[in-house]
Amino acid sequence: MEKLKIVILGLSITSSWGNGHATTYRGLVRELAGLGHDVLFLERDVPWYAANRDAPFAFGTTALYSDLGDLRDRFEQDVRDADFVMVGSYVPDGIAVGRWVLETAGGATGFYDIDTPVTLARLARGNGQYIAKEMISQYGLYLSFTGGPILEKLARDYGANMPRAFYCSFDPELYRPGVKEPNWDLGYMGTYSRDRQPALESLMLEPARRWPAGRFTVAGPLYPAELQWPANVSRVDHVNPLKHRDFYLAQKFTLNITRADMVRAGYSPSVRLFEAAGCGVPIISDYWEGIEDFFATGAEVLISRSAAQTLEFIRDLPEAERLAIGERARMKALAGHTAAHRARELEGYIRDLRFQI
Repeated sequence: MEKLKIVILGLSITSSWGNGHATTYRGLVRELAGLGHDVLFLERDVPWYAANRDAPFAFGTTALYSDLGDLRDRFEQDVRDADFVMVGSYVPDGIAVGRWVLETAGGATGFYDIDTPVTLARLARGNGQYIAKEMISQYGLYLSFTGGPILEKLARDYGANMPRAFYCSFDPELYRPGVKEPNWDLGYMGTYSRDRQPALESLMLEPARRWPAGRFTVAGPLYPAELQWPANVSRVDHVNPLKHRDFYLAQKFTLNITRADMVRAGYSPSVRLFEAAGCGVPIISDYWEGIEDFFATGAEVLISRSAAQTLEFIRDLPEAERLAIGERARMKALAGHTAAHRARELEGYIRDLRFQI
């Protein structure tokens, strides 16, 4: 494919603090740049990310802007000249940013929804926050972190022109197996979310209470100070992405918990699934429709619906089977869920979109 000029306006690529967007964008931009494309990533400069930047601007070009006026003044020509401009979910002032992009862009446009079920739930409540309902049909391409029936809903109910599944991914150079004696029987990494907390309570904290000799850990920011943690659950506020692999490898099992809106929608794999799988660490996950499309349940991922099931897995599963589950998941992730796969998919979507226009 010929070299493309691509502009991405996303939530963050400089800081993974409190968000799952940055690591996804880093892998995608790196692979697009590796394919020879000219990629400019534009990020709103906000204090909470400025205080927690955890990656250099190593691939493509990253630029920070202070507000919508600054964005317009400095980057109008870049947006006008680009072959493809993509706006992501949760971009600050995303509706205004998106309208400006749609008015300004001289090439193709797309919206990258890393939070599709949350987006549609917000729109149903009349609070789009970062995209207005009528804008969905104005973007040439709608990339969704969620696949399955929600793609048909986007086309049918919102007029999306090219709704396409565009799942998260992992970097096999960063997430790979290693020899390390586990420190914890079960670990979990995720920013506090009120709708995920009941599952964390059921699938980790209650097992920790029932098994005082077990070793557990929870990593992630924004957990309320008043939360009472069992004595055998250690807490880490933030794990730098460069330390994610070490964190996974220090666990015998890792826990995956899915946002409630995404459970209801199904077909919404978390980036943590692919990261942990890349490291060969066996995953215990809550259940959502479509998970079998990514990992075979029982063979590549373990599904827990209760504290008792979690304890059965982490205490009773033979070591050989534990390791085999992790290895089977790793091979599945490598076969179709790396950042390189996503870059090639995006190339194809852009090619199809440009052919249509």
